[in-house]
Amino acid sequence: MFQLENFIRGEYIVGKSLRSESFFILRKTVNLVDYRSSILILLYFFTLNFTVLAQGTISGELRAIDSLKQKLATTDDDSSRIMIMDGLGFNYERINNDSSLKYSHTALALARKNNFAWGEARILASLTSLLRQQGKFAEALDAIFQSLKIAESNNLPRETARAYRRLSAIYDEMGNYPKSIEYCLRALEIDELNNYAQSAAIDHMALAGGYFRNKNLDSANWHLEIAFQRKDLLQNEMSGVYEIAGDIENDKKNYHEALAYYRLGYGISHKFSDYRGLSQFSAAISSIHTKLGNLDSAQFHALRGFEYAQQVSFKKGIVLSGTLLSELYDSIQPALALEYFKLAASAKDSLFGATHFMTIQNQISREQARQNELEAAQLSYRNKLRLYGLLAGITALFIILFFLYRNNKQKQKANIILENQKNQIELTLKELKLTQAQLIQSEKMASLGQLTAGIAHEIQNPLNFVNNFSEVSAELVEEIKETRAKSQESRPKTEEDEVEDEILEDIKQNLEKINHHGKRADAIVKGMLEHSRTSTGEKVPTDINALADEYLRLSYHGLRAKDKTFNADFKTDFDHNLPLVSVVPQEIGRVLLNVINNAFQAVGTRHALSLQPMVTVSTKNLGDKIQISIKDNGPGIPDAIKDKIFQPFFTTKPTGQGTGLGLSLSYDIVKAHGGELKVESKEGQGSNFIIIIPV
Repeated sequence: MFQLENFIRGEYIVGKSLRSESFFILRKTVNLVDYRSSILILLYFFTLNFTVLAQGTISGELRAIDSLKQKLATTDDDSSRIMIMDGLGFNYERINNDSSLKYSHTALALARKNNFAWGEARILASLTSLLRQQGKFAEALDAIFQSLKIAESNNLPRETARAYRRLSAIYDEMGNYPKSIEYCLRALEIDELNNYAQSAAIDHMALAGGYFRNKNLDSANWHLEIAFQRKDLLQNEMSGVYEIAGDIENDKKNYHEALAYYRLGYGISHKFSDYRGLSQFSAAISSIHTKLGNLDSAQFHALRGFEYAQQVSFKKGIVLSGTLLSELYDSIQPALALEYFKLAASAKDSLFGATHFMTIQNQISREQARQNELEAAQLSYRNKLRLYGLLAGITALFIILFFLYRNNKQKQKANIILENQKNQIELTLKELKLTQAQLIQSEKMASLGQLTAGIAHEIQNPLNFVNNFSEVSAELVEEIKETRAKSQESRPKTEEDEVEDEILEDIKQNLEKINHHGKRADAIVKGMLEHSRTSTGEKVPTDINALADEYLRLSYHGLRAKDKTFNADFKTDFDHNLPLVSVVPQEIGRVLLNVINNAFQAVGTRHALSLQPMVTVSTKNLGDKIQISIKDNGPGIPDAIKDKIFQPFFTTKPTGQGTGLGLSLSYDIVKAHGGELKVESKEGQGSNFIIIIPV
């Protein structure tokens, strides 16, 4: 990593300018690629070093940091020190994450000590940006919700809008674009109401990006045009405007126009020493050059983006540039491509969980294929030697012996190589098995969201008030009715009395319905909390009917929450004579959720047919075993792939929509319970997954 303090003093140490990983890759790159590429890569690294040196000496951030440090050293007032340290955290954010965190946390502690609400709200929002860039979404959400609560409680409109804007950015990073747009619109409403012109311009820029990623191009272009009109207000934020404009042109396949926008954005990021921006624009430019067939330029910019990202530990940038480099080197230098892939995969795992197993499996498959080719070549070579021996006679016999001797030596070397490769593959497979348990928990948390517990806690209190007050109100209505009945004993009952009695009865029924549905909602919240808990791994007597019913409804409502257009019918046929079965409820629940999700997704493909989509879950007592059937009327499973569906990493879903591990993990869980998971299916007639568990 570049030593920024040395830049301030005019010092620069070449040996420390790159991370150890970068030197390793540079050395391998120069050794492995062709002469022209080697010269290009060396030129890139020397150019990058002198570029960063120039930035370090003239950077506005560094001048601002130096000025703020001087002010901090001469200021005793706590309020002033808080804001100066917040400024230091902001200026360090693009160039040194550790320093940014240090000053931000120090300022936050001082603000809380002095009950400085405005400063606390602002610093929490500032921290959110850095946490989001590091992929710590749970911590970022916790910080921004604290900031929003403080801002709203103390009537701080600017900080409230700022919190909404940061919250929008977090949801955008997690891919929840509708939610991101919703919060950004709230920020824009506050900023325009209070004439916060610069903040409103930033809101329009963010909305342009959100609408584009949500495929609303008309809205995206409208907000983008406003952002361009207010470019004088945006200053260094204009790099974001150019990035969105480039993305839109790239989506339209107007690659040269997109490249022009990306270069403008790169220039602004360079001017303000924004290493994260430099990394993202370098990756975007590399992607465009790849599409245009300019592979040398694509390689140059991808390498530059990768190095910028490493300088500030910008994991998203490492993923973007590392993936590009892996693809660029894949056909010419697979070994080097694999090195970049590993670095990108490691960064991606820290952001989004274990999603790189499919690629690793492909690498293993390619390696196995190469081994098979080597063995086939050796066998062919031996056959030729034997043929020559039969035809050559005594003289040829000595030649054959010579070749056999040499071949034996080659075979020994090849066997050593194959043995090493085999050990490496076995080690990799062992690591994959060790991570399966983590992947199960990760997938479950992805389905419910890491905020389930917090959201459920917030919902619980209002639900308690609804339930309690509905019961109290019902009792009050009953008391009113009794009082009215006593008063009517001494006089005849009028028409108005009857109307009032009917109204009181309606109120009582409404309160009973409110109480009923409130308790139902309370049960749902408790069920969500129970589902989010990590399995203890202990087997307990379990009602399989109740478990299957719970996960059937959880699957249906979960899919409906993700896709409002999804619609299907479901029904149950439970054997009420089932005994309690000793299982790990969370594990069997995951199996049920996995298979039921697949069934609903399968019937979702029949929307164009006249047949109504239907999923049926049934149970049956087999004596010493119980059977759970999950049947759908979807398109069925072709015979050609029926034997593969339980294999790890096998999936028929589009890229990015499935890991291929769901049924494999379910199969392992059922086997671990001493049971059996099988499928009955005919193409065009639906599928029936059968789970058998011993009692």
